[in-house]
Amino acid sequence: MKALPALLLFTLLCSSTSALAEKLGVSMAYFDQNFLTIIRHAIDKEAQARGVAVQFEDARGDVGRQTDQVQSFISAGVDAIIVDPVDSASTPALTKMAQQAKIPLVYVNRTPGDRSLPPGVVFVGSNERESGTLQMEALAKQMNYKGNVAIMIGNLTDAGAQQRTKDVEQVVAKYPDMKVVLKQTANYSRNEGMDLMLNWLTNGEEIDAVAANNDEMAIGAIMALESGKQDKPILVGGIDATPDGLKALASGKMQVTVFQDAIGQGKASVDVAQRLIKGEKVPSNLWIPFELVTKENMQTYIEKSR
Repeated sequence: MKALPALLLFTLLCSSTSALAEKLGVSMAYFDQNFLTIIRHAIDKEAQARGVAVQFEDARGDVGRQTDQVQSFISAGVDAIIVDPVDSASTPALTKMAQQAKIPLVYVNRTPGDRSLPPGVVFVGSNERESGTLQMEALAKQMNYKGNVAIMIGNLTDAGAQQRTKDVEQVVAKYPDMKVVLKQTANYSRNEGMDLMLNWLTNGEEIDAVAANNDEMAIGAIMALESGKQDKPILVGGIDATPDGLKALASGKMQVTVFQDAIGQGKASVDVAQRLIKGEKVPSNLWIPFELVTKENMQTYIEKSR
């Protein structure tokens, strides 16, 4: 017998499940990005602990696919929807769909592009104005406040990547002997980060530090640096403090990262969804603070990531 598509199966389950069991539909921008995987697992674990039924869907970086997933959740009669947006610019349409269906909506991790969020719609994430600022101030100190900075941008359509890049630029602009000399996207990818760094090295670019929008690109830059010979060391900074990022920090290959609490975001998104289902008033933004991670304090974050 042919297997039913996951969303159709979920629809059938929703129609037959006891009304006492709350049902969440979760659309993630990607299943194969390390940081988002941590969030997804945290959502799943928290939902199980609360006795909540949850259906995950992978948008695979496709706005149209994510829109279809949200519509399918609505048709299935879920009690709330959690979305990690593919594109910040796509969220106003998703917000409108959920509002018309009178279903609570929680955006997690990636900042929504809505000018303001209406009642019943909440963003759970971290204030990106802190992330790149903490990262670049720490790198600047290690650079003795002089030298050339290259920025690896996560994704040009992501409001978070745009803000992290702006943060770095603003910090660099404070110091007369520092300047941003390169700025290119590597789509939050380790492989693309490595390729981009290799291109920079091949072109003979004068770089003293790389500020990457996430740990994956920073690790890619490190891999490129390890494959060649440089006349001088190049400092590398990441953001997210993923387990792999912390390993790079512990080995001395990465100089700084910034802890973004993926587990905290995942757990909080489930909590907020349940509160919205119950009709509670929740602020439109629930901030999970960023925290600077260095070799001196990294053990605390290694323990948090377990």
